[in-house]
Amino acid sequence: MTSPVERSLVLVKPDAVRRGLLGEILARFERKGLVIEALEMRTMDATLADQHYADHVEKAFYPPLKQFMTSGPLAALVLAGDNVIEVVRAMIGATDGRKAAAGTIRGDYSLSNRENLVHASDSPESAARELALWFPKI
Repeated sequence: MTSPVERSLVLVKPDAVRRGLLGEILARFERKGLVIEALEMRTMDATLADQHYADHVEKAFYPPLKQFMTSGPLAALVLAGDNVIEVVRAMIGATDGRKAAAGTIRGDYSLSNRENLVHASDSPESAARELALWFPKI
């Protein structure tokens, strides 16, 4: 019996794109056996930022986060696979790149809490909400 396929939204953030890490990050997901069902390069606008980060809009850290996330192109992707949400979260590492374990994407390439290369859905509920925002036709 196989497990049902799960989906997650992953954003390869503007800092990763600027640094030329998109190919490396995508390759890690593919080598793990995850499937890229959709991939789109785009720039997050202010409205989408407010929708995506709706739980954080009133928090003090949100304005600089919004400025960073809207600062340039990012890659939005739909990843699918068995337990993909948990698998991707383990692969990207702790939010603060300075504390993320070596071998994780953030542990290997990030020295920041905000500019931490990748966003990934943290639960099936957030994945459903985020996927509907970013890829409404999927």
